[in-house]
Amino acid sequence: MKLVKAAPGSIKKAAALIRAGGVVAFPTETVYGLGADGLNPVACARIFEIKGRPRFDPLILHECSAARARKLFSRVPGPALKLMRKFWPGPLTLVLPKAAAVPSIVTSGLDTVAVRVPGNRHALALIKAAGRPIAAPSANRFGRLSPTSAAHVKKQLGSGPDLILDGGNTLIGVESTIITFKGGRPVLLRPGGLPLEEIEKIAGPSVRPGRTAGKAPQAPGCLKKHYAPRARLLIIEPGREVKASARAAYLAFSERPAGKFRAVGVLSKSGDLREAAANLFSALHRLESSGAELIYAERVPSRGLGRAIMDRLRRASAE
Repeated sequence: MKLVKAAPGSIKKAAALIRAGGVVAFPTETVYGLGADGLNPVACARIFEIKGRPRFDPLILHECSAARARKLFSRVPGPALKLMRKFWPGPLTLVLPKAAAVPSIVTSGLDTVAVRVPGNRHALALIKAAGRPIAAPSANRFGRLSPTSAAHVKKQLGSGPDLILDGGNTLIGVESTIITFKGGRPVLLRPGGLPLEEIEKIAGPSVRPGRTAGKAPQAPGCLKKHYAPRARLLIIEPGREVKASARAAYLAFSERPAGKFRAVGVLSKSGDLREAAANLFSALHRLESSGAELIYAERVPSRGLGRAIMDRLRRASAE
């Protein structure tokens, strides 16, 4: 495995690796992805192996344009077209009926496929050079903290990928928002880098997904336990007094806590939810690396990108 700076030459090499059945980690605007040829079942199987990902958890296909992305669906409802026009490229994934060419390993046997057009220039250049859709979940060990830098990828996956493209820290810092449709109305499957409020302005009021207990997830990131550090994570109300100790770390929303902790992270001193989302996983990686056994994580407002932050914290804290 090599880690190289994302540049025209290295992107061309990465595209050749993907066409040959290889697996490449690359930056997007959300988190780093672990990519393979999305139409090659054997290559996609390597993604599951490298991540230790169960086969029932579907992958997201990435394309470089809305026109190419639409070919991966067999049917696209009108409201979904509106979202494509407004938010692609960007941190929005749509789950719709799949085209026949999409392998079942990508969809985990479902009749729908998750697709997005990323808003990162390196990712778009890679997809375009590869000439095919790239299947890419986050470039981490399954269930662990998501990677927002090439260093995070290397730390978790080691020599697993054939190549890691280093495009610096990701801009948004949390995964894409995943939307499907029921009766023509948007259904939020996973909150993410595009606020639900923005989606509803274009596609109308959303509905809650139906109960899926005992069923395979419709999209990535929908399992109860996910995005977790090695340490136990406990969500607390801001300002709540907790016992400071050398065994505990503290993730604050905007104000540093009193007391001596093993490590402290502040998501946004100004209380800005976009900045907080961008810093979430990098802060959790630092707190995990401190060797703390427990991480106190302050609750943030559940609006805008705060909805995505709280989703990640709740899944990270699930027992």
